[in-house]
Amino acid sequence: MIKMEVIGINGSPRGRESRTGRLLDAVLRGAETAGASVERIDAAALDIRFCTGCTLCYDTGECPKKDDYANTLDKMLQADGIVLGSPNYINNVTAQMKVLLDRMADVIHCQRFVGKYGCAVSTAGGSGAGEVATYLNSVLRTLGADTIGAVGIDLGADPEALFAAEEQAFRLGQDLAAAIAETRRYPEQETFHAEMADRMKALVASNKERWRHEYDHWNAMTQN
Repeated sequence: MIKMEVIGINGSPRGRESRTGRLLDAVLRGAETAGASVERIDAAALDIRFCTGCTLCYDTGECPKKDDYANTLDKMLQADGIVLGSPNYINNVTAQMKVLLDRMADVIHCQRFVGKYGCAVSTAGGSGAGEVATYLNSVLRTLGADTIGAVGIDLGADPEALFAAEEQAFRLGQDLAAAIAETRRYPEQETFHAEMADRMKALVASNKERWRHEYDHWNAMTQN
């Protein structure tokens, strides 16, 4: 059996009371039944400080802030599949999720999620869960990953709708593991990734005197 690792990051501040967390857990259960080892991380339990735009990571590959970001990123880089989840907080992800994503500028410049697969889940009390899940998938693609789908559920006055959404999320997790095992290709996303790689290489090359780590990264990638 192919060894697969899937990590899920829940952006809800409600921890185990989180309805988004229930969807995230369902995805992880689905992936686990398909042979993946899984781990859930609650962003609200992490000490991750906001990005200050110092750009030092472009030069060194490391953020100077000493918090939980580096370890969290290492886990994401080691994983084959990444699940991002956040409830809709005023038409966007939570602050806990956003502060993590904002620290990933170097990951975008180096396209470090290439070869990974991802998906997203979201809940909303009223509306907009689908849009938040779509945003999270767009972030994963921007980082280099292929995305395989999403579950976004607007609960409104029907909390029972969460049960059906959990079933969808479970199947999404199974499909995530299948995509990893098959090394599934998504031609429409390959075009996007190729264009992103060209953009990032050009951006880094134009700043090669200041962004040494990123310039060396792309040189190594080209040689390989």
